[in-house]
Amino acid sequence: MSVCIVRSRDRQGKHGGAHADDNPDRCGNHAMTSSFARQTEIKNRIRESTDIVRLIAENIELKKAGANYLGLCPFHAEKTPSFSVSPTKQFFHCFGCGESGDVFSFMMKFHRLTFPEALKELARRAGIELPERELSPAEREQIRRRDRLYAVNEAAAAVFHQVLLDSSLARDAREYLRRREVPEEFWQTYRLGYAPGPEAGGWSFLFDRLRKKGFAEGEIEQCGLAVANERGGFYDRFRDRVLFPIQDMSGRVVAFGGRILGEGKPKYMNSPQSAIFDKSRLLFGLYPHREAIRNRKTAVVVEGNFDMLSLAIHGIDYVVAPLGTSLTRPHVRSLRGYCRQVVLLFDGDAAGLKAAMRSVPHFLAEQVEARVALLPEGEDPDTLVRGQGAEAVLALLEHAAPLPEFLFDALVQKHGLTLDGKNRIIAELQPLLAAGSGEQRDLVAAHFAEKLGVSPARITQVSSRAVRPPLPEREPAAPGLADLPRRLRQIVDFLILYPEFFPKLWEVGLGELARDSSLVFFVEILRELQAADRLSSENLFSALPEGEERRYVARLFMEASQSPLDEESGPEAMCGELVRWLVEEKLQRREAELLQRIRKAQANGDSELLMALLREKQECGRKRSDFCDKLLKNE
Repeated sequence: MSVCIVRSRDRQGKHGGAHADDNPDRCGNHAMTSSFARQTEIKNRIRESTDIVRLIAENIELKKAGANYLGLCPFHAEKTPSFSVSPTKQFFHCFGCGESGDVFSFMMKFHRLTFPEALKELARRAGIELPERELSPAEREQIRRRDRLYAVNEAAAAVFHQVLLDSSLARDAREYLRRREVPEEFWQTYRLGYAPGPEAGGWSFLFDRLRKKGFAEGEIEQCGLAVANERGGFYDRFRDRVLFPIQDMSGRVVAFGGRILGEGKPKYMNSPQSAIFDKSRLLFGLYPHREAIRNRKTAVVVEGNFDMLSLAIHGIDYVVAPLGTSLTRPHVRSLRGYCRQVVLLFDGDAAGLKAAMRSVPHFLAEQVEARVALLPEGEDPDTLVRGQGAEAVLALLEHAAPLPEFLFDALVQKHGLTLDGKNRIIAELQPLLAAGSGEQRDLVAAHFAEKLGVSPARITQVSSRAVRPPLPEREPAAPGLADLPRRLRQIVDFLILYPEFFPKLWEVGLGELARDSSLVFFVEILRELQAADRLSSENLFSALPEGEERRYVARLFMEASQSPLDEESGPEAMCGELVRWLVEEKLQRREAELLQRIRKAQANGDSELLMALLREKQECGRKRSDFCDKLLKNE
């Protein structure tokens, strides 16, 4: 068997493991803490109450494969599933990119949560009350600050929504929505709201109401709902706008998008970036439409909030929209977790063409199938669906062109197929080649080379001549368990799979062997788990810092599940073999140590000490001889 290391530098927080935040004492000073057992207990209650297969299947499609489940990895681009989820071990591992972890790791990596946030969300789902004392003061303060920002946005959404429904200040807004054929039931479904203009509501309509609810000026400003003026006061960012609350993938309101009613610019405005809002990662409509997208295995991307809303009103509810930005690679990665293909429904003008072309490298890099449907001139999804019905939009979607083909046709139309035109097309194809993997790059080059009537080498030569940025220097890896001698690696592998045998191996000297090797941290974790009465493979996996260690353990689990031990080479027999080796190794090391001390005593002329050491060495040799005799008799 082979194995990997629990690196000592991971304990100092250099790698920032997935569970570093949940046990700061261990990451800081290697000492066991009294809080370890309490933290482990609450974590394990939550972990044991969470079905990892169901949790991950909310975001990616999984299929049964033997004892495990397989799907496309949400953390790297791939066409062939290599992302495995083990329901028995309650962890995931990707054989493609090496990502692995438990339910906490998945929540943190997929939803970009801190450990305390992941802990809190999973506790909420499991119906487990999370004691505040389980978190450090710094963690509690971090959660408190973010929770306050969520609360500010939630309160703002309630104010805006109530104004739209009931206030005389929103008469024009209600009439505007009716003219755009937005039924009142959809005002409720999407929690639409209205921010009054300064003539009717003043410059700080929302700000004043949020202050009365107990929110601090700084909290309102951090959410992007208020802007500081030169006199030291604040005014509302959103004024005279119909507002769309923007939700993250947990359903929390994190920002707003607003469409102005009267004249003024910008026509559409979104909240600025904040501690809880990243517009380059969130898509408007993905949270409420996630089930429809998953069921259809298709997502339609439009450019505006009202485009998305109008399509949903007409039954096309598997639709999303970027938040005032071009489609980004994180956007595509988010969609990849819910669907197999994406259709871009863009305007047929120059801006729509450019937006579609900019997105091509992202889809190729994430290996997501994408198609493009261009709208008739002068139409957008909103006007088309209201004027001609859902059938017209569905017909466009059905005949959408594959994205690479669309791009190539657009380039031919732009440059022509003259010699100079072909050179320009080849130059503009380079971002596509750079975005793909090796095999994919060759396939794209061959495909377009045939269309252009040139050799694939003609296209790839340009790509190979492109200047690539130098790779960042990496810090040399610290020695680890993978670098240990074979027998010690066998011990580590055995304890990963059968940690319940740790007390036996500790009793016969494992601790002494670990003292002068990088095995020490691994053994300390096992001792902590033993003290907390939590010795199990799953708990050991969760206690390891993020990095190569966890990836190795995940691979070992998967391999072991495919080739279980037979009765003759079962865990009891293996433990006995390792016990015998540890005893012999302990005696050999003791003899070697005594030999060094004997030589030193001889050099110093200390005859009394020399005689004592010789007698001790003789006794050690006798024990070793007896041990060897026992081994022979057992054989």
